[in-house]
Amino acid sequence: MSESTEAKPASVSLSERGLRLGSREVPLISGSVHYFRLDPREWLAALTGLQSLGIEIVDVYVPWGVHEQGDGSFDFGAIDPRLDVVRFLELARELGLLAIVRPGPHINAELTYFGIPERVIWNTDCQARSPRGKPVVLPVPPLAFPVPSYASTVFLDEADRWLEAVAEKLSYLLFPAGPIVLCQIDNEGALYFRDGVYDQDFHPDAIATYRDFLRRKYGSLERLREVLHDPAADFDRLLPPLRFAASSPLDLARHLDAAEAQEEIIARAFLRMKRTLQRSGFAGIPTMHNLPFGEGSTPLDPKRVNQVVDLLGLDYYHVASEVTRAEIARRTSDLAVRAHARGYVPFACELGAGFPPFFPPITEADSAFTALCALAYGLRGFNVYMAVERDRWIGAPIDRHGKRRPFADFWESLVTALVRTDFFGLHVAAEVHLVVPRNVRRLARVMHAFGPVSLAAFHVSGGDAEQACFEDDFGLGRPVVIDAAQFVRHMEAALAAERIPFAVVAGDLTEQAVQRGKWTVVACAGALGGEIRAAIERGVAAHHPFSIGPHLAERNAIFQPLLSPFRIPDHPGVPALLGLDAESLRGTVRAARRALGLGSVQCTPSAVFATVHRDSAGHARVAFLINPSSRAYRAELTLHGIERALDALDGSEFRARSAALEVPVPALSVRMLQLFE
Repeated sequence: MSESTEAKPASVSLSERGLRLGSREVPLISGSVHYFRLDPREWLAALTGLQSLGIEIVDVYVPWGVHEQGDGSFDFGAIDPRLDVVRFLELARELGLLAIVRPGPHINAELTYFGIPERVIWNTDCQARSPRGKPVVLPVPPLAFPVPSYASTVFLDEADRWLEAVAEKLSYLLFPAGPIVLCQIDNEGALYFRDGVYDQDFHPDAIATYRDFLRRKYGSLERLREVLHDPAADFDRLLPPLRFAASSPLDLARHLDAAEAQEEIIARAFLRMKRTLQRSGFAGIPTMHNLPFGEGSTPLDPKRVNQVVDLLGLDYYHVASEVTRAEIARRTSDLAVRAHARGYVPFACELGAGFPPFFPPITEADSAFTALCALAYGLRGFNVYMAVERDRWIGAPIDRHGKRRPFADFWESLVTALVRTDFFGLHVAAEVHLVVPRNVRRLARVMHAFGPVSLAAFHVSGGDAEQACFEDDFGLGRPVVIDAAQFVRHMEAALAAERIPFAVVAGDLTEQAVQRGKWTVVACAGALGGEIRAAIERGVAAHHPFSIGPHLAERNAIFQPLLSPFRIPDHPGVPALLGLDAESLRGTVRAARRALGLGSVQCTPSAVFATVHRDSAGHARVAFLINPSSRAYRAELTLHGIERALDALDGSEFRARSAALEVPVPALSVRMLQLFE
């Protein structure tokens, strides 16, 4: 057979529907099984239990600290049969399963030291440092420990040794020869949740990275001194600020740069880990990383991380409420737009099924609410974490012996419904995109007022800059970061009141907002970076409606004055500059709805939220009704051309009357409806 006609091995790549394996596409739905926490005699039962949910991909952590022996060697089953990850993955292959592997080096997984060997954790050269040069301790059960520095060359050298070993051990199991189709780079890389700008990292290698970052950003000593207003500033001696100490807008640059340098430290570490894995045999399959909840308040910059890994996903652990519904909507809408822009499926790397014992209790109803709510707002793939029970976990649908618990029925019904409705090929449109630039996120981080109690903790509980940041106005007359946060919330409320579908996205997705929506609103704390200003100008030139609020952009991303304020023209029926008054914003949204022909989802009562998912021809195929309140409602959803609907999970049927479907929605629940014309 000639080279041109010889059959080539199937390759694996990402698609907007899931995974593309040669000419075949499979949904990206997986479930976590921790082989090292189970008796090997239970592996087969655990994997077949996973398959009983309709799941054909197993998600596998490979923990460094568990496999490493006292002498620094690695046991892959020769000593302890529970550590024979090769045999576990071969068994998965025999069953027809695919696999995601997650070798860390940080995996968390509720392991002591988050899966890092104890000898590395206690090596002072590996430890992140506080402003006083002390180790930075994470007070997490079962044992507080000093967190490693992601700038430390000693730590990264140690991580290289582990990643080289695991890649060499498992490389022959990469698809198509084996089941491995996706590899995660590290885990929830938010500096081990000690992620305050002034909390860490003052490790000597982190300071060196900070200085290198500034050299690359500013290019010359003259420009650095101009920005810092310090004629004595020197790249070789400059230190990150030890605490927030800005009294004017011009003082903010050094603080915002310190926050951005932390983002750079993480991205550089991930890039090194990825390259180590690939040169050691893990080339040819996609990579991913998972952002923790509250990610918008951490040093994880989605743009930077997604330039390193192929797929950027989210973790979801929520208790049902209106606060969490809104947070899931924000997070997932950004994820969906980002995934579409890069051609991969919006994926939950961890979609909670249960909880660790030191979490507040998350009931099965909470987990079901979270899963369905995330799907309602654009999620198209997920990893059930944990699918199979293990130590330090409560509430998995499959027990450690492979037996199904009642909660397994929900997950099986959900997976079946997604396949039956071809949900992976549907889309939910956002008429309006609410853009939150990265410099607003950084400003909130540097102005966080509660020290080691991370801003992400406020974010997760429904708070934001209003509750967590200093109220300094820097002589601008207003606490601009708090204003920007309030503006976003007021706009969300105004759009929700008019039932207009919207997405909340990061600043690097402005171009995608123009392409996918009818109106783009940019939150501005008085400063916008050059990239987002250029994207707005291109959109305006293409006659796309833009609005900015609540402040005019008079400064760049680091709050240096622009030569002239950044202004854009009003669009017919839509003002270019929006204020902060909530009632005025409601009126603006109503006017924009008429002027721009913005679509809405007709659903009553107001306490129930609805999303509609359409096929490529624009036909409504699936709808979700979300009731985050503690009271049951009978919702009315109006969809012209739809004659009936089936609850996709329990099969209940609802007939339309005068184009309206009447559907009872219990308290704190979500219903997924399959629609029929």
